[in-house]
Amino acid sequence: MSSADYTIRGLGLVPPNKIVPVIVVPGIMGTNLRAKQKPRLGRLEDERNRMVEPGRPAWRPPNGDSGGLKAANIWDMYTPRERQLLLDAATLEVDPDGPIVIPKSEDSYVLSERDLRERGWGELHADSYGGLLYALQTRLNQTFGFDEHGKKRFVQPHWKEVMACDPRRWGLRQFAPLTEDHLVKHAEYYFPVYAAGYCWLQDCKTSAEMLEKRVLEIINSWEGAKRQCSKVILVTHSMGGLIARACARRIPDKIAGVIHGVMPALGAPVAYRRLAFGTEPSSPNSSPLKKFADSRVAMILGNRAEKTTPVLATSPGALELLPNHLYPHPWLHVRVFRFTSGPQGANQAGETGAHSYQTKPNDALSFPNANLQNPYDLYRDMKFWFRLVNPELADPAGKYDNSKRDGVVSAIKKAINTAETFHRTLGDYYHPNTYAFYGDDKEQLSFGQVRWVALQQAGSATALTPANLTAARYIGQSETGQRRVLVEGKTELRFAPDQQDARGDGTVPHQSGAGPAGKVKQVFATEGYDHQGSYNNEHMLMLTLRLITKIVQEIS
Repeated sequence: MSSADYTIRGLGLVPPNKIVPVIVVPGIMGTNLRAKQKPRLGRLEDERNRMVEPGRPAWRPPNGDSGGLKAANIWDMYTPRERQLLLDAATLEVDPDGPIVIPKSEDSYVLSERDLRERGWGELHADSYGGLLYALQTRLNQTFGFDEHGKKRFVQPHWKEVMACDPRRWGLRQFAPLTEDHLVKHAEYYFPVYAAGYCWLQDCKTSAEMLEKRVLEIINSWEGAKRQCSKVILVTHSMGGLIARACARRIPDKIAGVIHGVMPALGAPVAYRRLAFGTEPSSPNSSPLKKFADSRVAMILGNRAEKTTPVLATSPGALELLPNHLYPHPWLHVRVFRFTSGPQGANQAGETGAHSYQTKPNDALSFPNANLQNPYDLYRDMKFWFRLVNPELADPAGKYDNSKRDGVVSAIKKAINTAETFHRTLGDYYHPNTYAFYGDDKEQLSFGQVRWVALQQAGSATALTPANLTAARYIGQSETGQRRVLVEGKTELRFAPDQQDARGDGTVPHQSGAGPAGKVKQVFATEGYDHQGSYNNEHMLMLTLRLITKIVQEIS
């Protein structure tokens, strides 16, 4: 009804009718946690958190350098007792109110902060996942533009970058090219991006059941809006991959495909190291700035066993990151160096740096072995000096009644049994339409194995053997946290874990990252990032976009 002279036009964007939700599942400690808003009382396990009020944050990883420094100082002051009480899984739930990165509207569909919180973005650590959520939401849904002058469409710049990316950035010499025809089919769908946090201290099976419920709710919400939606795509990071695999095993028909990033498919020896000795302060080949940052992270996570044990020892989720029954054996070793002179040091490098004094190292013990084949039996052991858990450190808050059923020891073994059941039930299952990438970087050393290393002074009359080292008695810790061990009642050795030894991403070694090989559609051995920042790497982000388009091509 307007005049023909009125030439102003408006643009209204309407999402396609066909919907494929993309759900990001984070790694351990990547989900914000709070004290339960409505803790239940009168139960076998009290759900009231004894450190923070109901609904208040209990775990929010810091964002930014200044936030990291502040958090490191705060967490370093927490006593073992306070850590146990604060990070008590029974009292915690997912916190949806963390910081989020709101996408700019530009040519995309306008999303408010409320929309994004309903999609779970506030549940995840913003520094680690905010960029990923933002990029997926904007780039997946901006495929083509229209040139008004030329009267033709064009491929958006971010997709041109994916099309032009050198496959060597993804660990390949060649990779099937992404074509405009692929993008045409991709553009037939709308990809709303969700985040699915979980309590990472609880069993991965429980978290998988929560993820299943979330998947079904999301699908039902779009169907209720009269849209075509029957399947989702899961994008996982680290431990989130284990949860997504367990979920996909339950509802494979609701999953269009899965992309796993830096997943510890077979577990990671660093989990043993952190529980048994504390979080490593740095990697040997890191830059000075990276070493400083890592030392602050260690302060937050706990840089000694006294601080890590009370939280991790009874938490199935954390224990499910230990090397599982499929991890290459052996991976735990006891090594002793004998010095011709000089003081006893702490590790293979030696605090004196006197390499010329060392003789041939003696790897006296290795586990799992013929006599101890099941790694979970090793984890359940509370007597050997090289045990995973020192029960004396596990319950500083007195949560467990040690007069009944072995108290905290019973709780530890129950958690390990839960982890073993999860691992054996999951086995080597992967969704049929799965892709995975992992770090295989010599500049990002990880623990492929853990070695307890000690230096034996010259002149010692004790001949060390597998038998007397196995039977050696734990007598305490040194001031620097080494395990003091007495052999044959007369020779003291001080053991500390050796440094990282394997290519990886700084956390997951290549042995575990490559675990899906031969069981999924494709595995990418990649470089150039650390574990936590994997999805902040532009090339890994482009690989994720490329793989989503591959998954979409198979949707009928």
